[in-house]
Amino acid sequence: MSRPIRALAAAAAVLALVSACNSASPSGQAMPGKSGEAPGNQRGVTDKTIKVGGIVSMTSASGYSKKDTDLGAKARYLRANAEGGVNGRTIDYIGAEDDGQDPGKNLAAARKLVQQDKVFAVAPMSSVTFSGADFLEQEKVPTFGWGTLPSFCGPKYIYGFNGCLVPSPGGTLNQTWPEGIAKLLGGARGKSVAVIANDSDAGKFGIRTFQQGFAAAGFTVSYAKASVPATAVPSDWSAYVKEITEGGGGKAPDAVVSVMQTPNNIGLFTALKRAGYKGLLSDPTDYDPGLLAKDATRQALEGVHVLLQFEPFESEGPKMKQFKADIKAASGGQDVPLNMHMLTGYMSADLFLAIAQKAGKDLTTTHFQNAAQAFSDTGTLVGDRAEPKGQKDSFGCGALVQLKGGRYEVSVPFECHEPIPFK
Repeated sequence: MSRPIRALAAAAAVLALVSACNSASPSGQAMPGKSGEAPGNQRGVTDKTIKVGGIVSMTSASGYSKKDTDLGAKARYLRANAEGGVNGRTIDYIGAEDDGQDPGKNLAAARKLVQQDKVFAVAPMSSVTFSGADFLEQEKVPTFGWGTLPSFCGPKYIYGFNGCLVPSPGGTLNQTWPEGIAKLLGGARGKSVAVIANDSDAGKFGIRTFQQGFAAAGFTVSYAKASVPATAVPSDWSAYVKEITEGGGGKAPDAVVSVMQTPNNIGLFTALKRAGYKGLLSDPTDYDPGLLAKDATRQALEGVHVLLQFEPFESEGPKMKQFKADIKAASGGQDVPLNMHMLTGYMSADLFLAIAQKAGKDLTTTHFQNAAQAFSDTGTLVGDRAEPKGQKDSFGCGALVQLKGGRYEVSVPFECHEPIPFK
C-alpha cells in the first residue's frame, strides 16, 4: 500500500502541495512506461515528481527488524522536498515494502514496486536477502542500499551507499574492521581471531571476505565458520562456544567476531561470557540505543565493539547534526533514539538524490546512469564517494564504538583505510 509523504509543520506549505499533486491530481501520477524510454514516458517520472519506493525487512522470524530504515529514507526525502526537490521535481516516496527477510517476498516486493507502483528507483533496499536483484537489474531500476550482499557488487543499476562490501575476485575489501580491532589489541601480530556467521549464502560469503581481511591485517584466523542456522536462533550455544574457544589448538582467540544479527549475537556473547571468555567481542549490527532498554540485552552486549561504516552518532560534525535534525523532523518533532538502520535508509536516499541531481532536468534511466559513471563527492557521513568505483570497491571508511556502562562510546574514531585486493 502506498504511503505518500505527509507534510511536516516545518515545511507545511511545500509538502502539502507535493502530497496533493501525488494523490489527487492526475498530473502528479507516474506515467507507465519501460525503463530507459524517452523523456515524457519514463517510468516513475512526471514534470513534477519522481516516484521512489523501498524494500525493507520490517519483520522477520527471529523478531529482528530493520523498519527504521524506512524512517531514515523518509527523513532525507522530506528535506530534499523542503529544499525544492531534484531539478524542480519533488520525491514521491511511497514507502517500503516488507519482505520479512524471505527471498520469495523480496522478489515479489521488487515486482510490485516496478510493475504496479511504477517507481523510477528503489531506495532503500535493506534485507539479508536480495532475490529481487536480477529483476531490478533487468528492468533497469536504479537501486540503493547497504552493500553487504554480492548483488551490490557488479550490476550496473545497483549501488551500495558505502560501496561494494562483498566483492568478487578482482575487487577490494574494506579493512576498517581488522585494522580497528588491531588498534584495540595493540597490534595484530601474534593475535588470533575467530569469525562466526549464519549458515546462509550471505554468511558464507561474509566468512570468506572477513577471513581474508583479518589475515591480511596480520591476524591468525583460528576459527571461521558459517555454522549457525539462519532460520532460528539456537537455544543452546555450548557447542559453538567450545569450537570457538578451542579452535586455536586449545587456546581461546584474542577476539571473537560475529557476522550475525542481534538475536544471535545476544545468545552467543552471553554464552561466551558465562563460559569465562575474556577476549574482545565485536559485531557489525548492534549499534542501537533501543537495545539498551532491557537489562538482559544490555548485559549481553556490554563491552562489545560494534563496527560502523559511517560517522558515529556521537560525532559533532555538521553532517551528523543535519542527519539528527532530519530524523527529528521526520518523527514529527520528537527526539527518537537513533540507530544504524535509520542511517542506512538515509544514506541510500542521499546517494540516489546526489546522482539524480547530477543527471539534470531531463531525467531518464539512461541519463541517470550516465551521471553515475562520472559521479564523486566528498565529506559525507560515509566518507568520499565515487561511482562506478563503488560498484566494485568499498569507500573504505568506518569506526568502532563500544557499549560501556550502558552507553556507546567511540573506541576507534571514524577514518578511512586503504582497501586490499579480494582473492
